[in-house]
Amino acid sequence: MMVACLSGLAFPSALHVGRPNIGDRSRLLARVEDMCERAWLSNDGPFVREFEQRVADLTGVRHCVAICNATIGLEIAIRAADIAGEVIIPAYTFVATAHALQWQGVTPVFCDIDPVTHTLDPASVERLVTPRTSAIIGVHVWGQPCPVEELTAIAHRHGLKLMFDAAHAFGCAHRGNPIGGFGLAEIFSFHATKFVNCAEGGAVVTNDDELAARIRLMRNFGFAGYDNVIYVGTNGKMSELSAAMGLTSLDCMPHIVQANRENYAAYRQAFRDLPGVSVIRYDETEAQNYQYIVLDIDPTTCPLTRDQLVQVLHSHNVLARRYFFPGVHRMEPYRSSYPDAHLVLPVTEDVVRRVVVLPTGTAVSPRDIEQIGQIVRWGLDRAGELRQRLPECIPPGGRFDEGWA
Repeated sequence: MMVACLSGLAFPSALHVGRPNIGDRSRLLARVEDMCERAWLSNDGPFVREFEQRVADLTGVRHCVAICNATIGLEIAIRAADIAGEVIIPAYTFVATAHALQWQGVTPVFCDIDPVTHTLDPASVERLVTPRTSAIIGVHVWGQPCPVEELTAIAHRHGLKLMFDAAHAFGCAHRGNPIGGFGLAEIFSFHATKFVNCAEGGAVVTNDDELAARIRLMRNFGFAGYDNVIYVGTNGKMSELSAAMGLTSLDCMPHIVQANRENYAAYRQAFRDLPGVSVIRYDETEAQNYQYIVLDIDPTTCPLTRDQLVQVLHSHNVLARRYFFPGVHRMEPYRSSYPDAHLVLPVTEDVVRRVVVLPTGTAVSPRDIEQIGQIVRWGLDRAGELRQRLPECIPPGGRFDEGWA
């Protein structure tokens, strides 16, 4: 018998982390019809230019360059900024942050994080700077900003370039200023899993005129006018179809943020007073997108381990996710290149074993959240029984609801 059948609380269809927010379909279809009438599908069309302007206005920067996705955006920005040698990044990030460097022949140097914000720890950054270091790339995690001022001071002191992977942070702010204008450049993701999405897309935002001009050249093979290539480039252009989706998503941005915020409040209520389980809190004095509902599972007080709790949720069709498990330093090729990295990343090692992300967005209702809370309470109440049936370790990326008896 399945655990889900025992509890009687399973969802009939799966609730996913990162399920797309579609927005107003009629507006999207009208834009698609307009695009087809113009027969302008790519190559810096009107929807792309409108999307760039709206993102620039929302983030308060001079330049937004729309890119086909955020990983290519990172790669182009790294190359356009002439970054080489070694770059300090967190190991607690999506693997694309490291891959973008590696793809450009730059060596990522993994740094530990702050145990509360899960962003780069400035003291750890300072210790890792060597003559080979050329830059720092911070990652705003859960929309929580990096320690911008401290990282800026370190970069200035050592003559380093500073960028930010802002994939989680569109619509968020730091000390009253929108994320987007910090460092040399910031890179947004508009992937389908993000609260504002282009189905697939990204953008580099910057106040540096020269850098923006280089990035625009590089995203289009280095073309500067008809038949005139003046720079080594690639194909990083955003399509009109992606921009149409992005514009539709921007139209609905206030509604999506409000839904996320209400879900955040509902989760805090549903998970109140659970032993060893807490919802990571947002600073509500700053602009937030509330895109992620993040649980911290304290192994010293929670009756189930984080992985056991994930199995309970998956068995009930709540497809929670471990983030960013197991840490980039434990993925290839970095695991083989830096086999001892875990020894200098104690906070990262702890966080990747504690964190779980739950479904939210416009597809999740307050009733869903109440039921998710009931499922977790049910699991914790029966922890003694469940510990005998649930394996301690779960393979990365696996489903956990098969073969329970």
